[in-house]
Amino acid sequence: MKITELLEKTGWEVLAGDPASSPDAEGVYCGDLLSWVMGNGEPGQVWITVQVHLNVVAVAMLREFSCLVIADGAEPAPQMLEKAAEEGLTVLASNLPVYETAVRLYEAGI
Repeated sequence: MKITELLEKTGWEVLAGDPASSPDAEGVYCGDLLSWVMGNGEPGQVWITVQVHLNVVAVAMLREFSCLVIADGAEPAPQMLEKAAEEGLTVLASNLPVYETAVRLYEAGI
């Protein structure tokens, strides 16, 4: 699914990046322990997390995630959003808890 289509279905806010140039979403990964995400995330997945620091961008790029969704209304550090934009990583904001964010992705068709 295109990230632009996902935005139409969820209404989530774009915090960084260009959704139109993001790779298509092919699945979902939920996790906050960065080493676990590095070992288990798959390219093309939408990564849902509440982590909001600079290292999140490095992990997202390493795993080639489609985009990043910051859940539960967590506030990303400005440096994180700057680096995401620089790397071309789309970062979205969901005010819903992680579980409900994942349900929304499922309902959207991912």
